[in-house]
Amino acid sequence: MNPSRPARARRAARAVRAARAVRAIGAAGALVLLGPSGVAGAVVADGASPAAADLPVVTQTLPGVQQDGCRRPSGRTADRTPWERAYLRPEAAWPYGRGAGVTVAVLGSGVDAGLGGDGGVLAGRLRLGPRLYGPGGAGRDCVGHGTFLAALVAARPGSGPGPVGVAPEATVLAVAVTDDAGTTTADLLARGIRAAADGGARIAVVGVPVPAPDQALTDAVGYAAAKNVLLVAPAAPDDQQGADPVYPAGYPGVLAVAAVGPGGTAAGPTTGSASSGGGSTARVDLAAPGEGLRAAGPGGGQVSSSGPSGAAALVGGTAALVLSREPDLTAAQLAARLEATAYRPGTALPDPAVGWGTVDPAAAVAARQKDAAVPAAADPVTVPPAPDRTAVTRATALAAASALLTAVVALAAAAVRAGRRRAAAGEPSA
Repeated sequence: MNPSRPARARRAARAVRAARAVRAIGAAGALVLLGPSGVAGAVVADGASPAAADLPVVTQTLPGVQQDGCRRPSGRTADRTPWERAYLRPEAAWPYGRGAGVTVAVLGSGVDAGLGGDGGVLAGRLRLGPRLYGPGGAGRDCVGHGTFLAALVAARPGSGPGPVGVAPEATVLAVAVTDDAGTTTADLLARGIRAAADGGARIAVVGVPVPAPDQALTDAVGYAAAKNVLLVAPAAPDDQQGADPVYPAGYPGVLAVAAVGPGGTAAGPTTGSASSGGGSTARVDLAAPGEGLRAAGPGGGQVSSSGPSGAAALVGGTAALVLSREPDLTAAQLAARLEATAYRPGTALPDPAVGWGTVDPAAAVAARQKDAAVPAAADPVTVPPAPDRTAVTRATALAAASALLTAVVALAAAAVRAGRRRAAAGEPSA
């Protein structure tokens, strides 16, 4: 997608306004936050209720589980509008679709079964798949990370301005691929991807990556592609301190997602080459909010988390919105739609840190299929040289000179004839 100059100028102006608005968070009073679509978001108030920084933090792993046990319920909530909700404005996309009829698999530490019970944020929309390691089922989440991701994808709206899933009518399929500490292996991820594809998921959000490729994982990614499942995965672990590729995001055809902060800039050190299909640095295809996110946690209450895994969940929810309106899209077409309608970073595309830009739910859902083509980075726009006007100029000058000479000769001949007539008539010459 190659927007016109006026469109680029409007988007750049919106980005500046959004950045200025976000910098005002924490000051007295309230503000209106502009998201990628440039639509006015919800009011973010500076009140006494706890913010994301005041909530318990969940991470991809829980190292002290053997000594301290599983994560305890939060017991805390915040009634401020999360910045990611105000930034993305998923409500602007809901008139077109809310994710109904679409199943999104969440591959991680499990999803607390209580979210799917009466009064839960996933009530009636949580399916429990297999637990591939350890006792119990996928409805047990010792770490809390998988529950957090599922809520980011599909939590129903509450009565106030709190957190909400991007696709609040989508169904979540929980597939537990970690141990109680949140660690996983390539083989467990491979089996989880196959379980998601066989379980009817159209989208699979991978919550925990592995650092190296593996043949079983490679085969599972191919299996999902053959089943028309879009895999969405973080371009880096949430605590990554380098830029090495991780998997399955490192495989071609998997949507690799990076995190951005409230200012819209890339969060964390991950840089690489977008849509390159390989290389020594992490590939990034899209970005989404990933810093200080807020959602439901296991056992009740809200928790906070940061990192590309949360950003991947928001992209997965956006993909569900698109599919709920256009269920016949293939996985490749769906990925292209998200990339083509992303909020551009104002740099050369694809950008090493944010790929094709930040996901834009309203633009992705409102677009039509003809708008979904993404320009290839290797295809430069060739401007033909200006035509050589030298020959034309010379020909024009020669024609003008010839016409002038002809006119002079004609005038001279006319003067001679006139003189001869006067001489024959006996008139004096002039």
